Amino acid sequence: MTPNRTLPTVAALALAALALAGCTDNNATADGGDGSIAVTSTDDTCEVSTDTVPGGTLKFSVKNEGSQVTEFYLLADDGLRIVGEVENIGPGLSRDLVVVAPEGKYATACKPGMVGDGIRADFAVGPVPEGQEISADRAALQDTATTQYGAYVKDQTDQLLAGTKKFARAFADGETDQARKLYASTRMHWERIEPVAESFGDLDPILDAREADLEPGQDWTGWHRAEKDLWPPKDDYQAMSSAQRQEIADQMVDDTQELKERTLDTEFTADALANGAKELLDEVATGKVTGEEEIWSHTDLWDFQANVDGARIAYEDLKPLLDRDDAKLDASLDKNFTALQKLLDQYQRGDGFVYFDELTESQKQELASAVDALAEPLSRLTAAVVK
Repeated sequence: MTPNRTLPTVAALALAALALAGCTDNNATADGGDGSIAVTSTDDTCEVSTDTVPGGTLKFSVKNEGSQVTEFYLLADDGLRIVGEVENIGPGLSRDLVVVAPEGKYATACKPGMVGDGIRADFAVGPVPEGQEISADRAALQDTATTQYGAYVKDQTDQLLAGTKKFARAFADGETDQARKLYASTRMHWERIEPVAESFGDLDPILDAREADLEPGQDWTGWHRAEKDLWPPKDDYQAMSSAQRQEIADQMVDDTQELKERTLDTEFTADALANGAKELLDEVATGKVTGEEEIWSHTDLWDFQANVDGARIAYEDLKPLLDRDDAKLDASLDKNFTALQKLLDQYQRGDGFVYFDELTESQKQELASAVDALAEPLSRLTAAVVK
């Protein structure tokens, strides 16, 4: 999906206020007479009092009338980038979320039980009224970018853990068709935040090591060990026993839980976001576009899309810094992300993609060329956002 384009002053307004929103009392109860947007969350509904508002400062007053703890999100129109969130709203309680949003398309989401994608609806923000624009300093833009990215990582690890539990259950129980169905879609949450996962050096090898990358004597566990058993080679392969599958499944859940807990204490910096975006594109170039990542399942395009998603989210969080200081680089990144996504869209099938071994060599080369075209401007992002 093409990143939103916004005027530099509006983008600066949004991120400066979001930085301040981190200091806003999100535990305050709205009195209902201050122009706030009322949100009522139940166990199966998310009612928002309006779906169209002017740009600028927005105050969502969220009341939980359900039986489970809930969360509320304002998301960018791609459904991935988190603009603002308020968490841990217990039954019967109300919380406020204050953000500043520039003109554009968004989505609202309540998440009863704090799991899954949540109950979503479209939300539109109009132009910012004249006279409400404010300036923002560079430190505020950087802080807000890292705060937004931290919320994104939390959301992805939450969904990764929930998906891994479902996958592990199906895999251990011998439900091969269900495990195959869950494999690629669940791994997308891992692939979107792979640089964060890789920063914990002990977790990446036990969760994501490929057979070709194993060190002598290294135990093989994690996603690709399960992949080989789900899509076994035709010759000389000994299927895993039920006990072996259970052991692999249990460890995957335990290790993913550990990943989630570690990310809660992780602090991000602007240079880490930019470098992580470049690392994700390197992952595409060295594994996904060659078909080496998912050598048995051939679900490389799911991983490809997820890596691009993660790189784009980091770029979009940092974008207001480019709007102000390097519009030329911003335009180049926008153009090349759009071009690469347009190519990927050609291979979508339903909720997923065609298998990588169905692509012709010329199609693979076309994707590789688009990755190379994006890699060059992306390599300049770190210097641009930390100068």
